[in-house]
Amino acid sequence: MEKKLSYQDNNLHYNEFGSGQPVILVHGFAEDARIWSEQIKSLQKKYRLLVPDIPGSGASPYNDKLASIEDLAETIKFILDKEQIKETVLIGHSMGGYIALAFAEKYPQNLLGLGLFHSTAYPDTEEKKLARKKSIDFIRDHGAPEFIKSTMPNLFSANFNANQAARVSELISQYSSLSGESLIAYYKAMIMRPDRRSVLVKLRRPILFIIGEEDKAVPVQDSLEQTHIPELAFIHFLRNAAHMGMIEYPELTSDWLAGFISACYKPSF
Repeated sequence: MEKKLSYQDNNLHYNEFGSGQPVILVHGFAEDARIWSEQIKSLQKKYRLLVPDIPGSGASPYNDKLASIEDLAETIKFILDKEQIKETVLIGHSMGGYIALAFAEKYPQNLLGLGLFHSTAYPDTEEKKLARKKSIDFIRDHGAPEFIKSTMPNLFSANFNANQAARVSELISQYSSLSGESLIAYYKAMIMRPDRRSVLVKLRRPILFIIGEEDKAVPVQDSLEQTHIPELAFIHFLRNAAHMGMIEYPELTSDWLAGFISACYKPSF
């Protein structure tokens, strides 16, 4: 079911699937809610899924009032409040993980579990900030479609690019309509975000890590190091996968998410 709310003088779109205990799936940079399509098919059989389009992506228009990761985290809180959900499991992919961490920092009482799907609590290094700024310049000079075309293949493993070129092309076409204005705003927000490793210490809830062996967007070393921080971590390592495990290994990652969500709602620890 498609839903729409008015938030900060603009529309905020999200979809609801299934019924049962609530789970929020937050997409990442240069994506929208459709990136979770395979996981939705599986998880909606048991859970009530709320899957937003972050402002500036999908059906949610860009809103220049939302300039930080913290601002975007407030959109998740707004949806939860409108749906009268007091506790949930929150899963974020890439930038969606940064949003989930910002939410967890401010609203830990609303979480039963936190999932970082190819994401990190570490801040950007100076090298990463420079790379993002170069990407901003590329978008300004060449436009969002060319940016998506040039960067999308880098999010997949060499094997997937070789054997699933049509799927990569499909995704390039699907996300080429994203606005350059939104992409630039996301980059600026990611550059500004702080170190949130302390959230992994303080949350006192199960934390899921899904890590790709060939991930170029989130350093594997950082991903592995942060798994030692929480009191209770669920750790899954995808060999021969990069930054898009939900597409490269849809069934496996869906099973991992289902197992984690079940553990959060029926803890045996």
